[in-house]
Amino acid sequence: MSQLVPAQASPSYQWELTPTGSTAQFRGLSAVSKDVAWVGGTGGTVLRTVDGGKSWQNVSPAGASALQFRDVEAFDAQRAVILSIGTGEDSRIYRTADGGKSWTETFRNTDPNAFYDCLAFNSNKHGLALSDPVDGKFRIAATSDGGKSWQVQPTAGMPDALPGEFAFAASGTCLVAGPGRTAWFATGGGDRPRVFRTVDGGKRWTVADSPMASGDAAGIFSLAFRGPLFGVAVGGDFLKPTEAVKAASVTSDGGRTWKLVPADKAPKGYRSGSAFVPWAASTVVAVGPSGSDVSYDGGRSWKQFYDGSFDSVECAGHGLQAGCWASGAKGAVARLAH
Repeated sequence: MSQLVPAQASPSYQWELTPTGSTAQFRGLSAVSKDVAWVGGTGGTVLRTVDGGKSWQNVSPAGASALQFRDVEAFDAQRAVILSIGTGEDSRIYRTADGGKSWTETFRNTDPNAFYDCLAFNSNKHGLALSDPVDGKFRIAATSDGGKSWQVQPTAGMPDALPGEFAFAASGTCLVAGPGRTAWFATGGGDRPRVFRTVDGGKRWTVADSPMASGDAAGIFSLAFRGPLFGVAVGGDFLKPTEAVKAASVTSDGGRTWKLVPADKAPKGYRSGSAFVPWAASTVVAVGPSGSDVSYDGGRSWKQFYDGSFDSVECAGHGLQAGCWASGAKGAVARLAH
């Protein structure tokens, strides 16, 4: 695979806010195209747009107002899977096939020690859900039917968790899926952040240390990959949102090793979400409460282009249908203009 190269010209980026009519905090986000996106958030809120954000439909599941939806994985305008987070039975997965008119609960966690953080799908059928450690190991639930059913996986192939280690349910991107049956998840909370990798759909995992910051409120909050090799990790300390505390790193070998981005080239603060844009091979966007940054060289250097707050960013689509979306507090959802 060829090396990532910077774009010949660096376009200017800006967020165009769309009126959602909601005050929920949207950490769950799924981009389908420049026209179609889904968001999930506090108060059991799920919204959907099919017209580029001109209008949003409230498609929240009935009876879910006590839940926080922190991840959304949408396949198109009709089919989506959503994850609510929390200890015990607050961690649930719902699925819709009719644009959110009706939802089916397809998974409810019954282990009081488990806490599911994020979802990721390799395809319309194969997906994984990640829980914080139970009995010293991170837990994976897997689906092979598009989220209609989930099976908690054996942990024999999962490395031991570090003391205090967990994943951050900040943007739905602590777990990301790659080509084939590849997936990665990132951690914090321990004495060092780490990135776990599977190539067999979550049965067996390897783990690599990261040079980024870790601590009670610090670690890797988001991963983004372009293909099987090139990846970016962003994070920092969410209690220090304006400080770039070892807040970004990059990999060119599929997550086996990670190189820290120097402070003078890193994002300008703690970042909770990241995504490669579809139209430029080396361009990555990162968002957080103190601003948004863009990298034109695969994450090696970053430039802030927005000083407002977002929690999540996702990109999807091809050609003229490609689009990037961001979401966050007080009902904020925006589309990326470039």
